[in-house]
Amino acid sequence: MLIRRLLTVAALFIAPVFAAAQTQYSAERAPVTFTMGGAYSFFDAAYGGYKVMGVTAYANFSPVIWDHVAVEGEGRWLTLNASHGFAEYNYLAGPVYRITLAEHRRLHPYVKGLIGAGIVEFPHHLAVGRYFAIAPGGGVDYTLSHRWRLRADYEYQIWPQASDIPGISGGVMKPNGVTVGFTCRVF
Repeated sequence: MLIRRLLTVAALFIAPVFAAAQTQYSAERAPVTFTMGGAYSFFDAAYGGYKVMGVTAYANFSPVIWDHVAVEGEGRWLTLNASHGFAEYNYLAGPVYRITLAEHRRLHPYVKGLIGAGIVEFPHHLAVGRYFAIAPGGGVDYTLSHRWRLRADYEYQIWPQASDIPGISGGVMKPNGVTVGFTCRVF
């Protein structure tokens, strides 16, 4: 009799372990994902007519709140196709809102609003300027596989504190450009 009671109590303690592995709730929210990517950028530098190119690296963590809002950080090093040592660098972060298309499951459009630092190295290494940057933009990710996506992105940056740069009309520098690259889902 005592053995039967002990076995019954032990079975009651062990049963939930087996029951938890049976199903997943259908109303559960999407899993958290972390993606990283690399890309090639082509930008109008908004200074001296320079059209600069370079590499971009970015990381995305989603969802942060709700199912459509993520946080993204990116670094851009625009050092190619510029003469006399001109270069432009961006270090930006902020929210990204992903739009769901029911008809096109492989397309993932998004809009973003990033803020951070914009750095410009002037020609002939005369000076280096560091400025606050606001960067609204948007783009689309195209799913290639469960882990890989192709990305195309447009970004319009506003550097409101760039008023002390000679040759900038209106006192605001507004670099803008496109980025094309790949994204890999880490988890």
